[in-house]
Amino acid sequence: MRASERVINPEILDHLDPDDPRAIRSRQDLRVIDAFLGNSRWITAQLESRPESRSGIVEIGAGTGALCNRLHKRLPDSPITGLDFVSRPSTLAHGIQWKSGDFFDTLPELHAGACIGSLILHHFAGGVLREIGRRIAHFPLLVFCEPLRSPLPLAMCHLVLPIVSEVTQHDMPASISAGFQKGELPFLLGLDTQKWHVQESSTWRGSLRLLAWRR
Repeated sequence: MRASERVINPEILDHLDPDDPRAIRSRQDLRVIDAFLGNSRWITAQLESRPESRSGIVEIGAGTGALCNRLHKRLPDSPITGLDFVSRPSTLAHGIQWKSGDFFDTLPELHAGACIGSLILHHFAGGVLREIGRRIAHFPLLVFCEPLRSPLPLAMCHLVLPIVSEVTQHDMPASISAGFQKGELPFLLGLDTQKWHVQESSTWRGSLRLLAWRR
């Protein structure tokens, strides 16, 4: 498969019950992957340096709430809300708001300084991403980390497949194949450069990072 082709395939973890042992093991893999990629560290650093985050942070696809918990510790005065289909995680810190359900429905009613996400947007095709872009346009700051669709991350992925779970063996290369190259995500979200300052960066480890704030 050429890196230039974006291919979206269903990921197994998205369809497992959160209490399924396979899901638990896969989430353990994801914590290690996040530490390697540095996504949570980067998102946290961006929010710590931006005044917009003081008026609130909304995470879409918040999953286990790990990033919400991290931000709650580092930015205790910023209201934080996690959005996901799953019920409120038992490990979520008190003081963090949680809304279960489709974030397409809950986003419009939320107002905060920043909307963030880690490894969530690659699940969606172009038309859906454009709709997401419309629904997050009222947030002054956007911070997202997604898989970088590139031969090197895909090659590194195949090196670690023997030591990760069966679910991750499927989902990891699927995520990279559905990821983004520079320039794609702002376009797919419909971020008008006359209205937004947009910064993109990528890392050799496999992250595509998007920072956008209103002009």
